Parts: sequence; C-alpha cells; structure tokens
Amino acid sequence: MAAPSGGVNCEEFAEFQELLKVMRTIDDRIVHELNTTVPTASFAGKIDASQTCKQLYESLMEAHASRDRVIKNCIAQTSSVVKQLREEREKNLDDLTLLKQLRKEQTKLKWMQSELNVEEVVNDRSWKIHMLLITTCSCCLVASVVPNSV
Repeated sequence: MAAPSGGVNCEEFAEFQELLKVMRTIDDRIVHELNTTVPTASFAGKIDASQTCKQLYESLMEAHASRDRVIKNCIAQTSSVVKQLREEREKNLDDLTLLKQLRKEQTKLKWMQSELNVEEVVNDRSWKIHMLLITTCSCCLVASVVPNSV
C-alpha cells in the first residue's frame, strides 16, 4: 500500500505507527500472496505465474520504497522540531514546559528512528520468502530480481 495522498501526520506517533501497520499489510500477508501466486498443477496452464510473480515483486518494491519515504520524512520533520526546541531551550533555560516538550520530541524521534530497524527486518523477511518462491518455482525466475539488500 502506498502512502496516503493527503500526507502523513508525523506529530502523533500512534498515528504514524498505525499508518505503517496498514502499509505493511503486503509484507504481513506475503506467504498468503505467494501461495496464491504459484498455480497448482491443475491451473498451471491457465495462469501466467511469471507475470503474477513480477506484479508481486513490483508491489513489494513500491511498498518498501513508500514506507521508507514516510519514515524518513517523519524523521526529518521531527528532527527539525527537536532542533528548533533545542535552540529555544538554550534561550530559556528555566522553562520547564519547553524542556518537557523537547524530551517528548526527542523520544518520538528515537521511536521513529527505530522504525527504520523494524522496516529492515520486515523487508528482509519478505525478500527471503520471495526468494524461496523463486528458487522453488522456475516459472518465477525470469520475472523477479531480488534487491541487493537481501
């Protein structure tokens, strides 16, 4: 699933996480997708498995790139907020509300950065499963090329 066209709300971490959860649906369902991609012997002549394999590969690539953009965009936005709050904090050392807001944003930034690690694990798992299909299904060998990150 691609990122929503209306933009991403990076201010609320819970919403950010929920969006990523929805965007990771293709990866969560990769085994099901692959099972429905490879035709059984009775359907082998009726379905173009290489085309279906290629479409799944392209969907995975698009989903991974889209999530990567969303995560990095939110990290950049939150980093900017943290920088701004640090500058304000230097001017107002006694402002406890400002300090609290800075800590909150720094924590959110760390959580967003950790989503890059989660994303790496999710992507790696999907590509390993996809590779398993490619090695067991000669019909998909022509249709797919796995990225260098695997």
